[in-house]
Amino acid sequence: MYKRMKLADTVRVAPRLLGEDVGVSVKDALKEKLEGRVDKTLGAIVAVTNIEEVGEGHILVGDGAVYYDAVFEAIVFIPQLQEVIEGLVVETVEFGAFVSIGAMDGLLHVSQVTDDFMSYDGKNGRLLSKTGGRTLSEGDKVRARIVAVSTNEREPRDSKIGLTMRQHALGRLEWLEEARKPKSEESKE
Repeated sequence: MYKRMKLADTVRVAPRLLGEDVGVSVKDALKEKLEGRVDKTLGAIVAVTNIEEVGEGHILVGDGAVYYDAVFEAIVFIPQLQEVIEGLVVETVEFGAFVSIGAMDGLLHVSQVTDDFMSYDGKNGRLLSKTGGRTLSEGDKVRARIVAVSTNEREPRDSKIGLTMRQHALGRLEWLEEARKPKSEESKE
């Protein structure tokens, strides 16, 4: 879930940025410091959008930079357990598919794609159901539920989000459209 939050932080403005407008320098320094960072309570900080307040600058002995306390708005992505999301399959591997859900990727384990047994077709780079004739490959749009969240602040790329599509109204978007069609339309085609 994306949220707009009001945050406060102290930011170091490097000496090379001191000739510019303070608000612009503080915003640039906050973007450099925070954007792309993952925090267990805040989630992934996607963008610093607006500086609301910049405090008085402080200088530390031996450092040519100025430190400012700032209040600002940011867009954050917080994956919530049981949240239903839509995403894009960015990679399929033997054990499942990686789904881009915005600021992070989630893993859709092969056992969580459908109730049918899924196997990996390495030649075509896709997951293939044993009896249903359904496939899942790179570029497919899916609707899934978040079932596990493990964020790693030190190594954001090691954060893990577990997904499932083995519930009603979840799956590849084409599968969901097929399920919505009345039976009479399917027999006409």
